[in-house]
Amino acid sequence: MSSYSRHFSLAVSIMAVAATMMATDQLTYNNPVINRSAPDPTVIRADDGTYYLYATENVRNLPIFKSDDLIDWKFVGTAFTDDSRPQMVPDGNIWAPDIQHIDGKYVLYYSKSRWGGEWECGIGVAVADAPEGPFVDKGKMFLSNEIGVQNSIDPFYIEDGGRKYLFWGSFRGIFGVELSADGLSVAPDAEKFQIAGTLTEGTNIFRHDGYYYLIGSAGSCCEGERSTYRVVMARSRNLTGPYVDRKGNPAMDNNFTEMLTRSNNVIGPGHNANFVMDDAGQYWMFYHGFDATAPEEGRKVYLDQIFWDDNGWPYTATGHPSQSAKRPVVVRR
Repeated sequence: MSSYSRHFSLAVSIMAVAATMMATDQLTYNNPVINRSAPDPTVIRADDGTYYLYATENVRNLPIFKSDDLIDWKFVGTAFTDDSRPQMVPDGNIWAPDIQHIDGKYVLYYSKSRWGGEWECGIGVAVADAPEGPFVDKGKMFLSNEIGVQNSIDPFYIEDGGRKYLFWGSFRGIFGVELSADGLSVAPDAEKFQIAGTLTEGTNIFRHDGYYYLIGSAGSCCEGERSTYRVVMARSRNLTGPYVDRKGNPAMDNNFTEMLTRSNNVIGPGHNANFVMDDAGQYWMFYHGFDATAPEEGRKVYLDQIFWDDNGWPYTATGHPSQSAKRPVVVRR
């Protein structure tokens, strides 16, 4: 099939999906889209069009969910078993995964840590041939005390200029380092570099119209109704910085612009996945938050559309988690 034919077919499919949604009154969705605790989500779309979401292991061995439409998610298993569970930081938990498709493999970066162990935690990596696994652990990439960055958690992978990079960190600074050609280790002789101060964690970097947008979360993530988590942002013309807020103040000095804050219904929204594009070219952001009516149920998964203002900055419709909104456009492949 020619490129023109593929694009025409996709356009026809999108129009058909939109017509079906209108005819069946399926124009909107309700938050949360995962009504159970699945913190720190990361999302990828497989070659067959199915979306997969991975999260911090409130479900032991790291839960995996899948969806055909970005709205209805089904739990399908875990990335690891007790036998295949990563042994880096033996008494630690698996936090804040980042899923990527690299050279034909599904590559899962993860943090392994325990509360208070800020010099013993670190980043590991596992690989699989399929998004549901089984994932084979390749072990640690580095520990905090090896790389010299306290609280080395929350990995994020990105490629730029033919090179592979990993960014990570928490409230001790956000750092980056170049990776090896296969993305499974730090490149020989690579030197870490810092791109932001001590305000944020949960780093994501998204390229859009000539800028790199550094999206992170500030505040306390995990205190239920007392949580102060919120999504903040800065941007740069270069992946390695310098990043600045809307006023041009440096992120290295903890200057960020707020993007998403709590509502009456959702407390502590944050630690978003990288932006996902639907089949109509619209961008979407998954993140976690506490349901104000039941904070004891943990950090559920929410979804909001991303828009871009006249100065190129991303924003959501209200700056707060939505209760109901227009559905994404997704064509089954």
